[in-house]
Parts: sequence; structure tokens; C-alpha cells
Amino acid sequence: MDRLTAVLLAVIAGVLAVAVAIVHFFGIWFLIRLILGFCFLGLTLVFGVMFGILIYAKSFKYALLSSLGLVSSVYALYQCYTWQNPMHVLYIIVAYLLALVLGVWWISEPDLSVSERLRSATSLMKSGNYRAAARKFEKKGDYVKAAECYVKVGMLESAAWCYEKAEKFEKAAELYEKLAREKGESYYWKKAYEFYKKAGDKVKAAKCLEEYAKEEPWFWEDVAKLYEEIGMMEEAERAWRKALEYYVKEAKEEGVFWKDVAKIYEKLGDKERAKDAWRKFAEYCEKEAEKDPAWWKHVAEAYERLGDTNKAEEARRKYEERK
Repeated sequence: MDRLTAVLLAVIAGVLAVAVAIVHFFGIWFLIRLILGFCFLGLTLVFGVMFGILIYAKSFKYALLSSLGLVSSVYALYQCYTWQNPMHVLYIIVAYLLALVLGVWWISEPDLSVSERLRSATSLMKSGNYRAAARKFEKKGDYVKAAECYVKVGMLESAAWCYEKAEKFEKAAELYEKLAREKGESYYWKKAYEFYKKAGDKVKAAKCLEEYAKEEPWFWEDVAKLYEEIGMMEEAERAWRKALEYYVKEAKEEGVFWKDVAKIYEKLGDKERAKDAWRKFAEYCEKEAEKDPAWWKHVAEAYERLGDTNKAEEARRKYEERK
């Protein structure tokens, strides 16, 4: 038995011992009054603090509700002390339980009015209240009908989410594509790509990712690879050239990207430019190796690609010595 378990057992045993002693000397009703009194004391403090905060925040509607709780808890605390009208304590407990149930019920559908809460999803849909019907269908787990209702009121993101939950990935992708065109936000192109890919439509996935890459150019390489995967070689070459433009620009600012430039030139069959990029990558790595010998490994790789075995071996030796 660990120390924490031992302490918990000791505390429980102590509480039980105190409870038994109170029952023995004062009776069971005194124990009940004592327990209820402490509970209502805690509620009084909570309602009091809430009332003060809500008044300070000028939220008078909710301050009124908290004041009802405060007054009732103070009265119940007083009755626990005097025990003149114990039934009043029971009434207050029942009222609190009902309030709790109603609160949970209200929170479960926060966007619906009382009348909408009492009607079925089908009834709401037939009356043209598609937004409320969608909420009801969503809560029931009927995500397809929920999505259809969301579409009718133009809540396309909510509809796409429901189609995602229903594993209707192609429909979700279509909605994200529509959102991308309507709102002009690249984020939706990426979502459309992800769901077309899940749906198995790699052609549409590639086209959506291409649109995303126009805003986020470091994705051109992924676009190129996806086009290659589905055999669209002309589109793949065009994407590789876009990726090359991006990496050349980055390499001029941060030399580590010359490696990516070199690999793309090799992919495009431009051996001379590839060699030039590998040389620049080797130069960059040699400078970095002066500060961190781990870079000698990359120096060796660059010279291997250039066919200079002597320099590659020398760099590898320096890397091994560092290890």
C-alpha cells in the first residue's frame, strides 16, 4: 500500500469515526442537519461570490438568478440550524435538483428557443426551420440529414463537419472547395485536398492542393509528387518547376535549401544546374561544419553527388572523428 492510499484510508476512517460518534451522542437527524448545513454553507458562499461578480460585471439578469440561489441557500442554512421547518429544506433541495436538470437541458441545446427544443427535428425541417432541425439531427447522430439542413441555410462549414462525421468525405471536400472559391481563403483548399484524398479522388485532391500551393508555395513539391503518383506527368513537371522557383528563392537566403534545388534539377534532367546547386550546398555545409562538425556528413553527401570521391571520403572521415 502506497502512502497516498494509506492517507486516504486514514481520512475516510476518521470521518466515519466522527460520524458514528455524532450519531451515538446526538442522533442520526443531527448528523443529517450537520451535513446539510455544511452543504448549504458552501452553496451560500458560491452564490454570494457569483452574485458579487455578476453585479460588478453589470450582468443583472444572471445576477437575479444567483440572488435567488443565495437567498434560498441562506434560508435552508437557517432551517438546518433551527430545524423548525425541515420540509422547507427538502423543497429547496428538490428545487435545486430541478434547476440542475433544466440547466443541463438548456446547455445541451444552447442555440434553440424553448419552442424549438420541444419540437422534433423532422417537424422543424418540414416547417422550414432548417438551422434548428440541423442541430436536432446532429444531436441524434443523424449527420447526413444535419448536413443537408445546414447546406439549406448556408452554414457550409457546419455541413462539411457533419459530412466528415458521417464519413461522406467527397461531399465534405466539395463543400470546402466551394468555401474556398467563395471566401478566397487558402485554408479551405487544404481541407478540400485532405477530404478528396480520403475519398480516394487523387485528381481532385491534387488540383485543390495546387490551389493551396499558390498561397503556400512550400507545398508545390507535394503537388508534384501527387501528380506523379496519379500519372499526370505534364502537371507534375509544371509543379516541380514551381517548387524549383520557391527553393531557389529560399536557397539564396538560407543555403541549406540548395540541396532541394539540386534534387529538383536532377528530377527535371538538368544535370549541369544540379551540379552547380550541389557545389553551393557543399560550400554552405563546409561553413556550417566549422561551427558544428555534424555537418561533415552533409558535406560528404554533396561531394558524392558531385562525383568527387576524395573530398567525400575526407568529409566522412572528419564526421567519423567527430563521432
